[in-house]
Amino acid sequence: MQPDKSAEAVVQIVRHEIVVPPVGLNGILTLPIPSRAVVVFAHGSGSSRLSPRNTYVATALNRAGLATLLLDLLTEEEAADRANVFDIPLLARRLEMARDWAASDESTRHLPVGYFGASTGAAAALVAASAAPGNVFAVVSRGGRPDLAMGALDRVRAPTLLIVGSLDSQVLALNEAAYEALVCEKAVEVVPGATPLFEEPGTRDEVIALTRDWFASHLGPSRTKTDGEIS
Repeated sequence: MQPDKSAEAVVQIVRHEIVVPPVGLNGILTLPIPSRAVVVFAHGSGSSRLSPRNTYVATALNRAGLATLLLDLLTEEEAADRANVFDIPLLARRLEMARDWAASDESTRHLPVGYFGASTGAAAALVAASAAPGNVFAVVSRGGRPDLAMGALDRVRAPTLLIVGSLDSQVLALNEAAYEALVCEKAVEVVPGATPLFEEPGTRDEVIALTRDWFASHLGPSRTKTDGEIS
């Protein structure tokens, strides 16, 4: 994996446990100093802010100068109802809450926001992005189900990258259909030899490189919000 030469030198990385109102979603904000942007993670299939796979990706993004917000999209009580894991509108609203929090918190309000979604979380990220076309600047879907957001895809304006494993044939077909429905800047990247969870040697690092480069291209300094810009 090649180093991200566009990243600023990270002097320090600060980690905060945060709570996103009004529902009280628990999250982990990791803030490199300086940071170029903040990436909000949308976990899938009932995973939490402690997901090892997403933590692995987030750590690499932190080293590239990107802040990350990993959070539980459901409360403990809500997560007990399995149907909520597949409630895309509910999950999308929670991502909007997280974006609003990032836009108001002193440590992140000056930073452009991107979404990283996995599995059903990718659909939620795209629905949330479609509802805030001027306030979400990039989306990455890893092994996602963007087809579950099909009705919102033509309203997504944020540049969107779909990453799929070559051996995940059913999801690959669904992503190709979603790609055709998107009208924003877009790309599909197929990781050779990868199954749905990208557990094969080297495949996770390929996901990281693709994700980092996409966010570096679309969440750079030219995208940073000014104090006078409307959130």
